Amino acid sequence: MKANISFLTGAIALATLLGLGRCGKDNDKAGAAKLRISLTDAPGDFRAVTLDVQRIELHLNPENDPNGWQTLPFTPQSLNVLEYVNGRSALLVDTDFDPGTPQEIRLVLGPNNTVTTRSGQTYNLKTPSGQTSGVKLKLQNVSLVAGQTYQLLLDFDVAKSIVERGNGNGNGNQNERYLLKPVIRVVAQDLNGAIRGTVSPAAALPQVLAIRSSITVPDTFSTMADASGAYQLWSLPAGTYTVKYFPTGTAPTGQAAYREATRTGITVTNNVTTVIDNTTLQ
Repeated sequence: MKANISFLTGAIALATLLGLGRCGKDNDKAGAAKLRISLTDAPGDFRAVTLDVQRIELHLNPENDPNGWQTLPFTPQSLNVLEYVNGRSALLVDTDFDPGTPQEIRLVLGPNNTVTTRSGQTYNLKTPSGQTSGVKLKLQNVSLVAGQTYQLLLDFDVAKSIVERGNGNGNGNQNERYLLKPVIRVVAQDLNGAIRGTVSPAAALPQVLAIRSSITVPDTFSTMADASGAYQLWSLPAGTYTVKYFPTGTAPTGQAAYREATRTGITVTNNVTTVIDNTTLQ
């Protein structure tokens, strides 16, 4: 996932990379475009992160026009985003849509967002603005054309989205210990290069950064290895990457400390999953 992109601020720096993947399938409704929206996530150091998603809306008019929002067909539901990692995704919207040029997507969250820590304790997630105006993602140069299918992936970064406040809200209220400040990357399904691999020991639970160094301003995407030591970064642009591993776990007493590692010259190609052999962190 690309670092430092908060969709609560409405300033989505990645918007210039946005394109919606096209498939050559016919649509069910004559003269319509087919729109699919999915959610995926990078593993984080929690047991569960549940989002109470109430509505998904698409904005077709200019940004300053408050009347341009259209509600998409979506059943309100609670999603544990940590179930959709390492190549898995949740299909949120699959609908026919009139041709047009959408400007933004908005996710409206309910009040029942929670995080469950590794110790099994569950806390409510306080969302500073997502419950009122909704969580917005800006779109640029997106055009829904009749007869085409467009697939949009919302890549949620749980590690950056959950912010611990120390001892609650400052008044000793432990139920407000964590804030939800969602960080997301919007990617097109036609950007479908991927990197997959494993690390050992799995208990190192490293953050994995893939840095695309073959462009003037490097892109950085991140995930975390899961409890088995597996990781996957997908929807990557083609190019040459450096992959860095930063352990977040602590080695047991009497064992060598976990160490950082770097793999260089990793080539990513569209429609291909690049497999990195096991990386040892001890």
